[in-house]
Amino acid sequence: MFYARLIRRNPAEPNFHQAVHEVVESVMPLVYDSKKYRDASILERMTEPDRIITFRVTWMDDAGNVRANRAWRVQFNNSIGPYKGGLRFHKDVDLDTLKFLGFEQTFKNSLTGLPMGGAKGGSNFNPKGKTDAEVMRFCHAMMTELQRHIGEDTDVPAGDIGVGGRELGYLFGQYKRLNNRFAGVLTGKGLSFGGSVGRKEATGHGAVYFLREILQHRGEGLEGKSAIISGSGNVALYAIEKLEELGCKALTASDSSGFIFDPDGISGEKLEFLKDLKEVRRGRIHEYADKFGCEFHPGKRPWAVKADYALPCATQNEVDEADAKVMVANGLHVLIEGANMPTTADGVTTLQQGGVIFGPAKAANAGGVAVSGLEQSQNALRIAWSHEVVDTRLKGIMAGIHQKCLRHSLEVHGTIDYIKGANIAGFVKVADAMVAYGAI
Repeated sequence: MFYARLIRRNPAEPNFHQAVHEVVESVMPLVYDSKKYRDASILERMTEPDRIITFRVTWMDDAGNVRANRAWRVQFNNSIGPYKGGLRFHKDVDLDTLKFLGFEQTFKNSLTGLPMGGAKGGSNFNPKGKTDAEVMRFCHAMMTELQRHIGEDTDVPAGDIGVGGRELGYLFGQYKRLNNRFAGVLTGKGLSFGGSVGRKEATGHGAVYFLREILQHRGEGLEGKSAIISGSGNVALYAIEKLEELGCKALTASDSSGFIFDPDGISGEKLEFLKDLKEVRRGRIHEYADKFGCEFHPGKRPWAVKADYALPCATQNEVDEADAKVMVANGLHVLIEGANMPTTADGVTTLQQGGVIFGPAKAANAGGVAVSGLEQSQNALRIAWSHEVVDTRLKGIMAGIHQKCLRHSLEVHGTIDYIKGANIAGFVKVADAMVAYGAI
């Protein structure tokens, strides 16, 4: 009944429906048993954003043509701290995508233990093929409106797909110019203007730390194992880096054109080439195969390659039921979601029924926002921590998330299920804060 009402209130938003269904399915037993949650209509309130800001971004391309895009900021829930969540620039960005991401972000941020609420934003602007000058003009135009709605104690955006160091620099520069103040209103900034060491690597490294926690709980390790990875952005690149550092061979990487399969592993000189290819030259993944003589599979994803672990790090719903069946047949042991909701609902069911341990995104990829939270702390204190300090804190946060997932899953459902554990642990903290505030 609750889910049917949610769909009626939010028609034609399948990604948002999927994200809500997964959480509600896990927490409903807890809500049934709690009069305070039922009396507070906690699920109805928690699935409704605090506000959605929609605006036009008008900018001029290099040819002098006036262009217009749509942008949004979905401020979902600030019960446990200022809104926190990334900005995404991609041609397919729409309100459905941003609502699902903002909803997920609320629980992910709760799991870190840091005082951060949930939000997400972005635009259907596509930075691919644009010059630096065009990207700069778009970012300046977007921040001209966005700056009215953000602040270090209100809402602190970060980067996401299509929004990296270049874009964040342009966005922060315009904020600073318009407000005449230097404040930590964005995270993921460059190190020369308030960024934190380790932020770029944090999501990928954190996902591997979460995988290591799962394996250590089972008395296993990463040494001598293999992994398949999708994507070639920050999450994928630094997941590959940490896997190799811990002795696990990373076999694949991908972009929208296809994937490469390197049976010798992506490491050393090859990893540095891939970083330069994707972070600096913004080239295509087949160039790696051309240089190192490995396989390139155009238009495909890497899920048929046999490995011990899988880390989907590209985008939402990239692993479907058919992919899951192949991975189960190949004896996959663990899947860790590096991207946000990269596995379809049917894919999750198939993997779990096939005995694959599943690390959900809201737990496994929380390392990025965790270090963003640490960046906020450093900005507020006007200090900069060393890489060793940040990495130690990240390891501690990911270990804490793993323990919360275990404890809450066992307490409510009596079994180890990382999806249920993550949902319940994230939910309880936010729900208790909302109850404490009364009917607001």
